[in-house]
Amino acid sequence: MSEILPIVTIDSGTTNTRVRVWSEQKVIAEATQSVGVRDTAITGNTIKLKQAVKTALDEALLTAKIKPEQPLLILACGMITSNLGLCEIPHLVTPVSMKDLAANMVKKLLPEISSSPVWFIPGVKNSANPISLDDCEMMDIMRGEETETIGVLSLSDINSPALIVLPGSHSKFVKIDQQKNITACTTTIAGEMLDIITQQTIISGSLDHQFAKSIDQDYLLKGAASCQDVGLARSCFLVRLLDLFGQTTINQRANYLLGAVLYGDLLTIKQSQALNVEADTTIILTGKKILQQALQLLISHDDFFTGKIIELNEQKEQPLSGLGSIALAKIANLLSEKEISQ
Repeated sequence: MSEILPIVTIDSGTTNTRVRVWSEQKVIAEATQSVGVRDTAITGNTIKLKQAVKTALDEALLTAKIKPEQPLLILACGMITSNLGLCEIPHLVTPVSMKDLAANMVKKLLPEISSSPVWFIPGVKNSANPISLDDCEMMDIMRGEETETIGVLSLSDINSPALIVLPGSHSKFVKIDQQKNITACTTTIAGEMLDIITQQTIISGSLDHQFAKSIDQDYLLKGAASCQDVGLARSCFLVRLLDLFGQTTINQRANYLLGAVLYGDLLTIKQSQALNVEADTTIILTGKKILQQALQLLISHDDFFTGKIIELNEQKEQPLSGLGSIALAKIANLLSEKEISQ
């Protein structure tokens, strides 16, 4: 490809769609719509999702001063490639390399959105076999996080097996081998649980509907220890007791809850058969800074872990999903020589 095309990345999930315009590996314009594949499930069609992608695309191009009819290189990842999205692509089965992801991108023309075709990036799953009650924990899936993983790898100089932690509403734990192949992933709903407990339960009043704003190490670690000793449900109620009968601040109580919820993720890392993590595995933490700090403390205070912990700060102008999309486009030879050298 000799022509230099503006690069646009689309990251569309369950509830949100983000469109970004890139120049020299940095975002120069961005637009978001609160629409995702959940809307397809509700309405039974993709009309609303298509409209949201087009609206966000037009807005981002306008901000970047690019005409909508100008040829573009559009790269899309996330739930947009699911059966509820705009281009269903089967999951690739682990182990999956960067070349595998690039080679299985699908080009599709969606005239309702753009005159330029869209390149869709496939998701990844752990197994091609049916699962049963006995082996269901070995199975997992992801759409979008595989592209974020490639973004992480493009920013870090890792030449050993590692576990990449992508916290969020649905937190993903992605294992890579020494050759940087994705070998497994595992999902928890830690973020969603934290949100519901904080906003929609009897505990909400004791937290004033607030999440932890800064790390309080003592309360964070005590919350994790409580979850280990008496379980998550009891630890959650202790937040209310600390409010009623203790001399604690909202932030301290929020840290206690955060530690209790994240302790479940520690168990996932240590005990998931899908991940099969060794004690000396390098762990790369991404996401919001406070979650990175919380996980770093919990991991460093757990006797199981002996490996290196790396905290990777995602920059707003270089979101991981976009960096990963562009890295895969390079491998697929979709970029010009000038773009590759930038």
